[in-house]
Amino acid sequence: MSQNSFFGHAQAQHMQGGAGELAFIINQLTSKMQTVTLVKVVKVHGIGVNPVGNVDVQPLVAQLDGSGGIMPHGIIHNIPYFRLQGGKNAVIIDPEIGDIGLCAFASRDISQVKQKRAAAAPKSRRRFDFADGLYLGGFLNGAPEQYVLLNNAGIKLFSPKKIEIEAINININGKTTINGSLSQTGGGAATFSGSLKATGNLESDRDVVASGKSFLNHTNGGMGLD
Repeated sequence: MSQNSFFGHAQAQHMQGGAGELAFIINQLTSKMQTVTLVKVVKVHGIGVNPVGNVDVQPLVAQLDGSGGIMPHGIIHNIPYFRLQGGKNAVIIDPEIGDIGLCAFASRDISQVKQKRAAAAPKSRRRFDFADGLYLGGFLNGAPEQYVLLNNAGIKLFSPKKIEIEAINININGKTTINGSLSQTGGGAATFSGSLKATGNLESDRDVVASGKSFLNHTNGGMGLD
């Protein structure tokens, strides 16, 4: 009987006993062990300033049946995704639908740890299973539209929409150039410990006070300010 007349993963050499049969059994058992694979994100749960959420993913390397037919993988649900975080400090870049990333599969059942977010015994005896995946994003994706770029030229923070910085105190140490308009819409008075130089018009919708003298309400004695 020719090899092509066999259906399934077993071939003629596997049916003759001995090392061939043993190798087939071992191969079948180890094929059930998941290690790492590329996946696509199909749904995201728990984004923004929240505890780290999870994603539903689909493995991208399709399955092959015994006759060589291609069979896509199903969806793996409730996979925790990676966030760069230390204590209460984090960089929040949530996964999005369509992202391609890496899914690594734990050697034991991690479902209890996922639920409690603390040390726990395995809930079952499964090992290297699809259900115990962990998602790390950022493989084979396209060019970003907003980003933080770090290279030998320096650091660039770019967004096509808006960049918002919020803190009780913000310090800028160094020469600062603003290419565009500057407005102050709230808070206290703007304070400058050095000189303020304007190469264009310096305009104010309200009064300007210099050395205690009002530009709006001052009286001119003929030479400068009184």
